[in-house]
Amino acid sequence: MTLTPAEADKILADNFAPWVQALGLSVTETGDRHAVLRLPWSDQLAREGGALSGQALMAAADTASVIAVSAALGAFGPMTTVQQSITFQRAVLGADVLIDARLTKLGRRLAFLDITLTTDGTESPAAHATTVYAFPG
Repeated sequence: MTLTPAEADKILADNFAPWVQALGLSVTETGDRHAVLRLPWSDQLAREGGALSGQALMAAADTASVIAVSAALGAFGPMTTVQQSITFQRAVLGADVLIDARLTKLGRRLAFLDITLTTDGTESPAAHATTVYAFPG
């Protein structure tokens, strides 16, 4: 049983630190092996030059991974990031970002994910990330 977007939004509200919540993330889609979150554009998240900061994109990818793993497991539970890697492919300027986190493997204690970050209305990635999560088996 997967989570609904409303249930996943409640996980965001109930389990994440205030600074993560301040990103304004919302869940737009969930499935049995994925989740899509929206990171709304904010001048507060922009760095010098006006592009969205890499730190905000990394935090959004990490958070989307938690929601995707929770969707795959059917509920939120204790888990921790074991590895995260991200490549920035183009600047995000004045646009929301869609974060599509998909499980490539779900084991008994580890989950492996592939995350594509695109600006709303485009198909060309702004960034690509991979994460590995550990959870109690």
